[in-house]
Amino acid sequence: MISKEYPRIGETLYHAQLENGLHIYVDRRPEFQKSYAFFATNYGGMDMKFRLDGQWQDTPAGVAHFLEHKMFDTEDGNALQDLAANGASPNAFTSSAITGYFFESTEKFYDNLKILLSFVSVPYFTQESVDKEQGIIGQEIRMVEDDPDNQVFYALMECLYDHHPIQVPIAGTQQSIACITADTLYACHKAFYTPSNMVLTVAGDVDPEMVCRIAREILPAESGGSIERDYGGEENDKASVSVKELKMEVSTPIFQLGFKADPAPAGEERLRRQLMGELACEALLGNSSPLYASLYEKGLINANFAYGFEIYPGCALMAAGGESRDPVQVRDAVLAEGERIAREGIDEALFARLKKGLYGARVRAMNSFENVCIELAQAHFAGVEYFRFPEVFDQIQKSDVEDCICRWVTGARCGLAVVRPGESV
Repeated sequence: MISKEYPRIGETLYHAQLENGLHIYVDRRPEFQKSYAFFATNYGGMDMKFRLDGQWQDTPAGVAHFLEHKMFDTEDGNALQDLAANGASPNAFTSSAITGYFFESTEKFYDNLKILLSFVSVPYFTQESVDKEQGIIGQEIRMVEDDPDNQVFYALMECLYDHHPIQVPIAGTQQSIACITADTLYACHKAFYTPSNMVLTVAGDVDPEMVCRIAREILPAESGGSIERDYGGEENDKASVSVKELKMEVSTPIFQLGFKADPAPAGEERLRRQLMGELACEALLGNSSPLYASLYEKGLINANFAYGFEIYPGCALMAAGGESRDPVQVRDAVLAEGERIAREGIDEALFARLKKGLYGARVRAMNSFENVCIELAQAHFAGVEYFRFPEVFDQIQKSDVEDCICRWVTGARCGLAVVRPGESV
């Protein structure tokens, strides 16, 4: 295991690649009582079509999420209960791009790590338990379908993308999960829950070498091959549909406004693109921006307004949303501000403040073990050395951010999704 110093953020990161291909990262934090472990696979809701044993598999929407639910089942009981009995706080999540299992604990860390690695690497499903889970997840899907915030998000994805699976709900649909069988879950586990497609990240006062020894002891000695995935081909740079409207039981219209950004390559450029996108959001939409103050004063947005920049394999987007009495007017104002910035640029003093603020927020986020472990895992899958973010941040110029706004914030790349008051149809 090797260690590397990151003096800009005062961190030492230990890294090893095991013989089976698994990468392990340990951010050792001496004198902290709490420790955190995150075991993730590079497999999420949009990985529905892939090649396994030379054959293309086209799996139903929602398998990654369904598999996450079922992985806690063991032949002897339930891993959640085992971890809780050991004083750990465990959980898991599935995003469009990854699935992660984690726990935090102040005692019995190594015992809990063994449990985590064991249940994630050894699947145990029966058709009876799968049938039961279909009912549980089906109820979860119905709740999501009644959630306006969730529905307006996926409506925006349908506006922006022609075919990329980012527009498919992570949990799937009632129809898609009905097609999932125990054999489906075993096939997807075989394909994606293989050491070379996974990463283990740990933060806390732990022994990095002990973490490696436990991983070697518990996990398979060999790994499967790389996974070829199909996201439906390259998207063009235009939004698929300019506007999509729904009706649900809301008191005020809810909207999501998005701009189709350029996909980011793997490696350090991906981190650079992420930071540029976040700065572009702050300059265009942030609380300190001229546009935000104008929209707020006119009563077009309120304190629920939120924004962000997201990168996934094969796609990236800027998005903002919340409640508004006139979402179309908000969209038009954002487009007009994008045009103004393209002509006049971003105010120098404002850019300096935004850059300092965003850098500070990233440094403060290092205080969260959960954030550190998840960021390290996501960065690994993207080919990024996450703790180098200060150096990458230094390289970003005002002109880089202005160029992003000029290219991305256009009518052709814009999609607007709105949920208006009324009965759904």
